[in-house]
Amino acid sequence: MTAPYVYNPPMEPPRILHADHEVLLVDKQSGLLTVPGKDADRQDCLINRLRGIYPEVLLVHRLDQDTSGVMVFALTPHAQRHLGLQFEKRQTKKTYIARVHGRLTPATGQVDLPLIVDWPNRPRQMVDHENGRPAQTDWRVIKASDAESRVRLLPITGRSHQLRVHMLSLGHPILGDPLYAEGPARDDHPRLMLHAETLRFRHPDGGIAQSFNAPVPF
Repeated sequence: MTAPYVYNPPMEPPRILHADHEVLLVDKQSGLLTVPGKDADRQDCLINRLRGIYPEVLLVHRLDQDTSGVMVFALTPHAQRHLGLQFEKRQTKKTYIARVHGRLTPATGQVDLPLIVDWPNRPRQMVDHENGRPAQTDWRVIKASDAESRVRLLPITGRSHQLRVHMLSLGHPILGDPLYAEGPARDDHPRLMLHAETLRFRHPDGGIAQSFNAPVPF
């Protein structure tokens, strides 16, 4: 029988990458929710921790609990609207680093598979060619062995669990993934091996393109 899930987020303080009068960039830790969960024991989350430092902080986008890496928050309503439109219109550019099971070939490619929530098994997502929302991910192998590959992932769309399901669809689940990997690929790793390495967007004050990086912890 599977033990009940216990939310046990890391206790380190938020890792601030950049802050100015409009935006706040943070390196989110794996295991920490972006926003509060429904249950009372899941109120500890990144945005609530940030409110202790920046009471005016506003949400722009999310990262999965198990994913680490760079996130942008707004510090004014104007910045929230400006950044929100960039995400909605796919004008931001995000790159992720992942370690996946097995040797991924060819060295570059694109997954183009529509996704929808797997309702009986939520929060899992699944490929659904009839009802799913369009989803595309480009990949590039950085290095590979027979056991695993380190890849750079460039999501074109931003669906929930997109990178995790798209890698699974190739037969190369992300290592440490508690939802989509199985056996040693899941159990032999301390966390989900997925990290948002870079985020590029136009600054809400002046529209200048800026890029921010969070070092890969694995």
